[in-house]
Amino acid sequence: MTEAYIYDAARTPRGKGRPDGALHEVTSVALSARLLNAVKDRNGLQGAAVEDVIWGNVTQVGEQGGCLARSAVLMSDLDEGIPGLAINRFCASGMEAVNLAANQVKAGAGMGYIAGGVEMMGRVAMGSDGAAIAVDPTLAMKTYFVPQGISADIIATQYGFSRTDADALAVESQRRAAEAWADNRFAKSIVPVRDQNGVIILGTDEYMRPGTDMQSLGALKASFKDMGESMPGFDKIALMKYPHLERIEHIHHAGNSSGIVDGAAAVLIGNKEFGEKWGLKPRARIRATAKIGTDPTIMLTGPVPVTEKILRESGMSISDIDLFEVNEAFAAVVLRFMQAFDVDASKVNVNGGSIAMGHPLGATGAIIIGTMLDELERRGLGTALATLCIASGMGAATIIERV
Repeated sequence: MTEAYIYDAARTPRGKGRPDGALHEVTSVALSARLLNAVKDRNGLQGAAVEDVIWGNVTQVGEQGGCLARSAVLMSDLDEGIPGLAINRFCASGMEAVNLAANQVKAGAGMGYIAGGVEMMGRVAMGSDGAAIAVDPTLAMKTYFVPQGISADIIATQYGFSRTDADALAVESQRRAAEAWADNRFAKSIVPVRDQNGVIILGTDEYMRPGTDMQSLGALKASFKDMGESMPGFDKIALMKYPHLERIEHIHHAGNSSGIVDGAAAVLIGNKEFGEKWGLKPRARIRATAKIGTDPTIMLTGPVPVTEKILRESGMSISDIDLFEVNEAFAAVVLRFMQAFDVDASKVNVNGGSIAMGHPLGATGAIIIGTMLDELERRGLGTALATLCIASGMGAATIIERV
């Protein structure tokens, strides 16, 4: 089977997903098109250079609807002969776009692809597409549906993580992110967002709060306690599914959960011939990909079984992995991953994560792939694994190997 290589990884800085955020006036298609142009220009691509643009996006309504991938191609400087495919695997959409492109290349269905994703959470509200699993009572009752924040609190309760544990992880994420930016560790991937006059609108991740400490987090109210214990009373639904738990401990809040932000990311993937044609040097090979379905109520445990699956299928062990990127959707997700595999925290999210910098849903999976590639190169290491939990109970993972 043909090898699939990563030739480039690029992302925009993440903007605060609200009206006072730097990217609020930029549309999803415009941000996507600017990033596609950057990949084209950075790599000297001309004409119908890639087979397809595969673009992850979660809330596919309004300006993010109508096959945003194709709209982005047409708005960009890419050749109109390049099609576009919009996909949705919730929080892993950007990763699934990369994995799908890599597996297409491996199968011989085209020499090269641009894959990634976008989410403008300040412009298109999360959940505004009306997911059946949340709004159709026949499905919601069957699956014991609870919101993701409740699921994160169930994980904390089930596996014994305290609020102090979660807050400490959040403080460390903020510290690492600030240190990474100060040390220019994201410089290879970051594409500043500019206005029509070429003036930079946003050049760094806007959401970070480097002054975060245990005391400031301790003052925050648990975000999901009221919806769990009062109205609409999701704790009772969870306890029907998990009667062995006496109660749900609500430990998550705005400071130890992922931030609502705007952002986009792209990865240029191709076979050996693609690189030779365009004079590009491969940076890493995509060694393995995996996805899995899991319990839809606790929902966010997917990184553990999907990591077991990808390691098993690739003939690797956890000790073969030098660095890990585990999306910080909620602190308990990362704590559970480290607990399950007894992984040293110094190898996980070494430059901070979504708690510090935000989680633009459709883009995050591609962002963390680029982040771990840059860090492998910076440290001179060989292999990294990225994984995300996914809404409604799924997991996805990618293993890359530096070349």
